[in-house]
Amino acid sequence: MSNTIILDHPLINHKISLLRDENTGTRDFRHIVEEIATIMSYEVFRDLPTELVGIKTPVAEAKVPVLSGRKPDIIPKLRAGLGMVNGLLNVMPSAKVGHIGLSRDEVTHEPHEYYVNMPKHIDERLVILPDPMLATGGSAIHAVDFIKKSGCKNIKFVCIIAAPEGLKALENAHPDIQIYVGALDKELNSNAYIVPGLGDAGDRIFGTL
Repeated sequence: MSNTIILDHPLINHKISLLRDENTGTRDFRHIVEEIATIMSYEVFRDLPTELVGIKTPVAEAKVPVLSGRKPDIIPKLRAGLGMVNGLLNVMPSAKVGHIGLSRDEVTHEPHEYYVNMPKHIDERLVILPDPMLATGGSAIHAVDFIKKSGCKNIKFVCIIAAPEGLKALENAHPDIQIYVGALDKELNSNAYIVPGLGDAGDRIFGTL
């Protein structure tokens, strides 16, 4: 049974269409990525555990639900994943933030790890792994591998656009994690870019075209 959720939401679809447009500049692109991450976060955090606590409203005493346990970790894949962090923090400002740096070999398209910084007690937390694009799936699989080696058993991968090839690879490699996708595109081209996609998300977020 697949743990993938395709978020077919009109607001997300509209904003992804704006991202796809080659005429969308860096400032707007960065802001829209953050907005999409905020919208997606409501589904990503849907199953957070809660407990009832007693409070007094201006009208009466009541038992109300509040979040329980340790707050989630957000561990973006550098560098493009950084563009989604503030959108997630808008909804979950108490989350801890770590980093995983992976670069892709331009010939083999294989990921290479160059920087890792993990929050404490990762084995006791839900980890959110955001990355705007899921192309071949290689770097996502590598990142999840590393997080699991750190002891984490509750991982959610969040991407704005995915290629079928990368999604299938990640599902096969890690069938136990949940995957949230804003839009599922057609395919990868010969250069391992998503089609129609939106180009290089990192370059467009940081203006390094």
